Amino acid sequence: MSILRPAQSSDLPEIQEIYAHHVTNGLASFEEEAPDLAEMTRRFDTLRAAGYPYIVAAEGAGGPVLGYAYAGPYRARRAYRFTVENSIYIRQDMRRGGLGRLLLPALIEESAARGYRQMIAVIGDSANAPSIGLHAAFGFKTIGTLPSIGFKFGRWVDSVLMQRSLGAGDSESPKD
Repeated sequence: MSILRPAQSSDLPEIQEIYAHHVTNGLASFEEEAPDLAEMTRRFDTLRAAGYPYIVAAEGAGGPVLGYAYAGPYRARRAYRFTVENSIYIRQDMRRGGLGRLLLPALIEESAARGYRQMIAVIGDSANAPSIGLHAAFGFKTIGTLPSIGFKFGRWVDSVLMQRSLGAGDSESPKD
């Protein structure tokens, strides 16, 4: 049985392995070389120090990491401080097993609880129907497609932008 919990530093070797597979074999990330463990640790520490949520789906309390999700800054400028971008990666042999449906609502809830008001999904490859469908199932609306924005594996690749309000969304001013 899969459980969700906050990611820990000890999860990073498995997180790095999951991400490396997606970088080298897929279009969910536009990175072309998988970051090593030191770089993944730096990214993790930066997000956690800034207060962003980072969660894992694990096989039982002490079991292996099956997938992970985190929110990070959408853009660096201060006006974007209430908007996050989400990322979800599932271990290759666990894909299409429902882990995204566990991770995404937990990430939405955790982000809203931290005061964020908008969540953006930047989905690599407009043909990524599973990710687009997952986000749509949890209230994300397609707000645009950036055609041929990346070049990976010898071809041009689109990015699909999807957005969802969190908490009160834009119906009231946020509190700093």
